[in-house]
Amino acid sequence: MAKFALNQCLPGVCEVNIQNRAGYSALMLAALTSVGQEDMAVIQKLFTMGDVNAKASQTGQTALMLAISHGCQDTVAALLECGADVNAQDADGATALMCASEYGRLDTVQLLLSQPGCDPAMLDNEGTSALAIALEAEQDEVATLLHTHLILSQLGSESQSSSESPTAMPSRGCSDKW
Repeated sequence: MAKFALNQCLPGVCEVNIQNRAGYSALMLAALTSVGQEDMAVIQKLFTMGDVNAKASQTGQTALMLAISHGCQDTVAALLECGADVNAQDADGATALMCASEYGRLDTVQLLLSQPGCDPAMLDNEGTSALAIALEAEQDEVATLLHTHLILSQLGSESQSSSESPTAMPSRGCSDKW
């Protein structure tokens, strides 16, 4: 039924970005669900129709942050395929990486760190990094991964010659599999 409804959506009729009183859109609420492969096509269609980087009006959370906090790894991957910003910050300055670090979601942290432009050194409004959050939450595996990633990034940037030009990154986008 949801697939049928999305297929029938006409511009201006189906507004997936409109937020409810709590500040969440249909797209954000869809990010909270854990679905099977068949339903994932519906979710991806929804993600192509809306703004995957929209922030909830009250908390500033994005769909990516919501999917991470609810442990929806497939949805996290789908959002990233659709261009979700890994460095977007909520009202407290927290990022998706900080959220994954706090909850100890090692696979998600690895996925986020593999995204071009992911900045593990970002700080929230209190000056806390994802690594500090992982340590405070006693997420030792995540903390070790973040620490190693930061060290390797520093070594890589130090060894890169200033005469080298950055390699162009392939464009990322959500493929419309509908």
